[in-house]
Amino acid sequence: GVHLLFGITGSGKTEVYLHLVARALAGGRQALVLVPEIALTPALLAAFRARFPGAAIVTQNSAMTDMDRAQCWLEAQRGHANIVLGTRLAAWVPLARPGIIVVDEEQDASFKQQDGLRYSARDVAIYRAREAGIPIVLSSATPSLESYHHAMNGRYRMHRLAARPHAAAALPAVRLVDTRHHPAEHGLTQPLAQAIAQRLERGEQVLVFLNRRGYAPVLACSACGWVSNCPDCAAHLVVHLSEGRLHCHHCGHAEALPRACPDCGNLDLHPLGRGTQRLEATLAGRFPGARILRIDGDSTRNRGSLEAMLDDVHAGRVNLLIGTQILAKGHHFEKLTLVAVLNADAGLFAADYRASERLFSQLEQVAGRAGRANLPGEVWIQTRFPDHPLYQALQRHDFAGFAAAVLEEREQAGFPPFMYEAALRAEADTQARAQAFLQQALLAAPAKSGGVTVFRPVPMAMPRMARLDRFQVVVQCASRPRLQAWLQQWSHALFDLRGPLTKNVRWHLDVDPTEF
Repeated sequence: GVHLLFGITGSGKTEVYLHLVARALAGGRQALVLVPEIALTPALLAAFRARFPGAAIVTQNSAMTDMDRAQCWLEAQRGHANIVLGTRLAAWVPLARPGIIVVDEEQDASFKQQDGLRYSARDVAIYRAREAGIPIVLSSATPSLESYHHAMNGRYRMHRLAARPHAAAALPAVRLVDTRHHPAEHGLTQPLAQAIAQRLERGEQVLVFLNRRGYAPVLACSACGWVSNCPDCAAHLVVHLSEGRLHCHHCGHAEALPRACPDCGNLDLHPLGRGTQRLEATLAGRFPGARILRIDGDSTRNRGSLEAMLDDVHAGRVNLLIGTQILAKGHHFEKLTLVAVLNADAGLFAADYRASERLFSQLEQVAGRAGRANLPGEVWIQTRFPDHPLYQALQRHDFAGFAAAVLEEREQAGFPPFMYEAALRAEADTQARAQAFLQQALLAAPAKSGGVTVFRPVPMAMPRMARLDRFQVVVQCASRPRLQAWLQQWSHALFDLRGPLTKNVRWHLDVDPTEF
């Protein structure tokens, strides 16, 4: 069956599934362990090697060469590998003697493949476990609301870990700094700056969390209002000052930083907002004696760089960490006693109905990095909305209360997990072409029966990417089998579409979409 291992941060979830893997290996079986990000692999691999020194452990992720991935595949298929550890790619690795599957951080959006062959690695793993007749463990401190809902309804078995194993390692206290009363100067309020200074003076470590890499999210002209927009996307170009370039984090477009405004020639260009690179410069000026390390997607691009940086943190060579979501989960820093969160409000009012779920999960996870050993931890969050229900639940570490409130909203609004969804998406070089294809697709759709609802075409949240305009049609139904049957008929009709309206249009059907 499906087992939801729901435990607070630092409660020993890894230890639980290490025991379960040991039991599977003792029975001559193999184990498959999935993690959402490559960054989580080194620490978990070290834990498995320490626990199972004689076991053959192979890894599978997109950073490996094709040859290495093929070798892992064959080792597992032939039964030579005892444990397969990997990212979502590993969900497809065949096992000769399957014994158990573990999905760590099962709520993570990275388990969904968003291009090419679209699939949820978590759901593929659940299907594989059911077909093989073996247990699967979904592990999380903040389960996806779908998994939590299934557990509350008895579809999954839930196992709770409500305390940390060491009495001294209590959950960190969460403090909310109201930026309406304490204005931020260069991103930091005075109370937070003082709290950071106190921890550094005591020889402790601090993590400043800002989930935005680069120097600044946009460059602007103070004279005419020009901003650095990507020519190929509906997005801004991000300032990367150390490289002297502007980058699009969506399509990869890059260009040199302009010396003057391209529109009016004004030399007074300003970076607006802040990313981790700008924060690093700010903190270096504010805390000149601090040993600062920035860990994000840019600083860890080279092979082995993340492992080397984490070694520096564990060895105490760093006392002020700046990090993005790479550091939000799975890491154990014994001397880290303060987590400071900047710009959390950006996720409060997003159009995506999953935004609040993701924000709570991210904040609870990053909060869990503090106070994991003998030293008590604190989390400081700068916000303009300290009374928001999400922050109030976070202060209580009350995932169950937060989940109940959001699930009630979802049920009233007709969103998953109370409704099943699919999206037909079309991309073309013009809006008219993409919309025309979707209109033709709607004419070819089967009759709406069995409670299937089809919505009109709308632009995607990112309406243009990589020179393509993007539109979508969302389909909903309260019954999974009825939705699948309807989609099967529709997909046959879509493949049969012909004519000028289908030319130069890329389209796909995404079942259980997580992005819109």
